[in-house]
Order: sequence, then C-alpha cells, then structure tokens
Amino acid sequence: MKGYIKKILGLGAELDPPAQFELPLPTLWLLGNTGAGKSSLVRELTGEAEVGSGFAPCTRTARAFDFPAGLPVLRFLDTRGLGEAGYDPAEDLAAAEKGSHAVLIVMRLDDPAQGMVAEALRTLRKRRPKIPVLVVHTGADLVRDPGTQARARGQAQALIEVAAGGPLPAVTLALPDEGATNQLAEGMDDLRARLGEMLPELTLLLMRERAWNEEAARFLTLRPTVLWYAGAAGASDAAPLVGTISVPALQGAMLHALARRHGLEWTTARIALFASALGTGAIVHFAASHILRQGVKLVPVYGQTLGAAAAAAASFAATYALGRAASAWLYRTGRGETLDAEDLRHLYDEAFTTARHAGR
Repeated sequence: MKGYIKKILGLGAELDPPAQFELPLPTLWLLGNTGAGKSSLVRELTGEAEVGSGFAPCTRTARAFDFPAGLPVLRFLDTRGLGEAGYDPAEDLAAAEKGSHAVLIVMRLDDPAQGMVAEALRTLRKRRPKIPVLVVHTGADLVRDPGTQARARGQAQALIEVAAGGPLPAVTLALPDEGATNQLAEGMDDLRARLGEMLPELTLLLMRERAWNEEAARFLTLRPTVLWYAGAAGASDAAPLVGTISVPALQGAMLHALARRHGLEWTTARIALFASALGTGAIVHFAASHILRQGVKLVPVYGQTLGAAAAAAASFAATYALGRAASAWLYRTGRGETLDAEDLRHLYDEAFTTARHAGR
C-alpha cells in the first residue's frame, strides 16, 4: 500500500486542471402548474427556509436556484406555472429543455387540469427521448381519502405516461404549507431514493453531503478538481495500455493538487501516515488489478468494448474515492487532528461505491 502511494505521489505533480475549469451543475427542471408545490419541494430537498428569494431570473419568467448559494453543486430550474392566462411558455420551455439534466413533473392531486403539463412533456420527449423524468404527486394531505387519492393519482399518472410514451416512476408527497414550522413532509425519503436512481450524480452531490459540516463544506470547493482528475483518469484508461502510466500519474497529480489547496506538502512522513491510515482496502484491490485490466483491453472485440469500459469505470471510481479520502485526511492534518483509520477507509469505500454507481 505504501509503495503504491509513493509511486503515484512521485508522478504528475505539476499537472493541474485548466485555470477556468468548471463542471456543469446537474440541473433539475421543475415543470408543473401554478401552486403545484415546486418551491416547497425545493425547500424540503435543500433545507433552505427562504427558497423564493434565492431564485434568479433565467429567462423573462423562468428562474434558477443554485444550491448551496455560495458554492453551488446543484441547480433547480423553475418555469412559470403552466396554464396561466396570457402566458406563452415557449421561451421558458426551450431554455429549460436545453439546460436541464432531469425533469420533475410536479402535479397536485386536487388539480385535474394537467393538459398543458402533459403537452410540454410530449414535446420534450420528442426532442430528448432519454432525459430522466420523475412524476411528483403533491397534495396528499389535501386528498386524504385513500380511494379518492388513488383515483386522482391514477388519472394524472395515466395522462402523463401517455404523453411520455411509456411508464414513468412516481412518488407521492404531502408538503408543509409555506411558513409552517411544525409540519413534516411525507414521502421525502422515497423522493430522494428515486432521484438517486434516475440521476446518480445526485448521490454524489445531494445525498452524500446532507450533513453539512466544515470538512464536507471544504470538500465541496474541491469536488470539481477531484472530478476533473477522476474523469481524466477514466477517459485515459479506456485506451489499451495508456492507463498503465496515465492513471497513476493523474492520481499523483490530484493528491499533490489537493495538498496544495490545503496548504500542505506530501512529505515522506505524511505519505507513510496516509498510506497506513488508508490501509489495505479497496485501493489495494484496484492497484493489484490495474495491470490486469490493461491486458484485458488488448483482447480483440471484448477488450476494446466491455473491457475498456470496465477499466474506465474502475479508474474513475478509484480516483474519485482516493481524492475524497485524501481531502478529508489533509483537512484534519492541517488542523493538527487525526482522522480515525476506520472512518477514512469507510469514507473511501463509500465514495468508491457511489462513484461506480454514478458512472453507469
């Protein structure tokens, strides 16, 4: 383990991402009628009490909300409620269509007038048939009778699935009234799970770092750097033999870059401490199988397709996990603290698993 860390730290120390490098923010488009509960939904997902004031104009009437505001990792697009008299949604829909990665169709159970929402989705599906779509039925607290609620949900779901051209995942929510302090939302755990399934990157962005603390907040500023190196490692490892040199070099460059951003240097003593703390977990398996994957990529047909894809995914996940673990360790080291070895290994394993899921 220590030898592998020494190897990668000796490579690529001066390779940095482009100075103006930025990752595009994963963007959720909230599409629905006025009063469907879109702002309340954002408030429950982000924990921000005053969501409305955080929205900024996107077009003349559509708005964008970046979360968190200072160092955004996620964006919500909120188009004006469909069906309003005198409102032509064409401009808003075109802008949201181009700038979104997934769509949340928000429909209130006591509002049967969903024709324009269905038509907007029908148009979107023709242009972007693979964009993930999740139906969010709100107002479960307004339609409490189980039979009435089931009928309303079934009718709305059938309408929207005809527009989509096939089945769509759905969740049902009861959202607190705006300004309410003693009401709890119902169905949010189901919503978060569905979001993680439809847009795996959200698992890296929203789900994993829900407990905001100083180290997690610090890592948010470094995530673009870590993802740049992880993406570069994955891309380079898709070609035969190239990854033998490029992946360790990129990992080493990333560790040096993270240390600089934490105001530290990788001394011999720190290398030994970090290697010892990280132990012989998943990264050792990655190091041992790395050369084997390079050989597999030389196999005709299989190696150039599935073998290359598997190698790229593994290198992406391992590089991301190494960066996540190193950032946490460097943060504690810079403060004169010690990160428990078990916690560090758990953080690496969790980041590796999540990144593998996100790369599918």
